[in-house]
Amino acid sequence: MIANYGFSATLTARPGMGDRLVGLLLTGLNENNPGASDHCVVYLVSRSAFDPDVVHITEGWTSEDDHHRIFAGEAAQTIVAQIGPLLGKKPEYTDYVPVRGKAAF
Repeated sequence: MIANYGFSATLTARPGMGDRLVGLLLTGLNENNPGASDHCVVYLVSRSAFDPDVVHITEGWTSEDDHHRIFAGEAAQTIVAQIGPLLGKKPEYTDYVPVRGKAAF
């Protein structure tokens, strides 16, 4: 599968909550969650090298429609609802159209 739509987000957790935020985002890879979908071809959770409360997530999807459809589902909405209370400020998002690259884990 090829990613035709993607985004990256920078999430800043409340002080000391970075581990909980990372753990929550990684549940997105669990069975029946968004990152486990066949339509999600990249799901990468990273941390700032300098601030453990700054977390980055990069996602690549087969299409923007697939992304929106999956994120409208109950599993995704459950995760999203739990993210808000962990954040110290509003997330920063950048949408993009992947051109070419590699993701191998």
